[in-house]
Amino acid sequence: MSSAGAIPAITHIGQIAINVHDVDRAIDFYQHKLGLPMLFRAGNLAFFQCGHTRLMLDKAESPEFDHPSSLLYFFTGDLKSLYAQMKSAGVEFIDAPHLIARMPDHDLWMTCFKDTEGNTLALMSEVRPPAK
Repeated sequence: MSSAGAIPAITHIGQIAINVHDVDRAIDFYQHKLGLPMLFRAGNLAFFQCGHTRLMLDKAESPEFDHPSSLLYFFTGDLKSLYAQMKSAGVEFIDAPHLIARMPDHDLWMTCFKDTEGNTLALMSEVRPPAK
């Protein structure tokens, strides 16, 4: 919905930065524990593909940028299986998968976990009820 002189619309999130303290340790976590494809590394920056969004791991260059990341919710079609797989790989979960809300056409499930840098992340799944 753009017209002459209007501000261009934002179409999607292209990249999210995640603060890390140990880039090598974080690369191992995101690549081997979460299974995200690594795109490339440039110094203290590492880039991963997550669907249509790129994740950038970044070691803060100054104190004002050294803080936990925003809570990211990774979508999965099979929350319980992914939870079991990640837990067996040593991922630290804060809680078990649990029902958040019953929606008209699906149930929303979530679980939260920590990465190696102390950031809280989450898995989410929209579970469709069986056809009647």
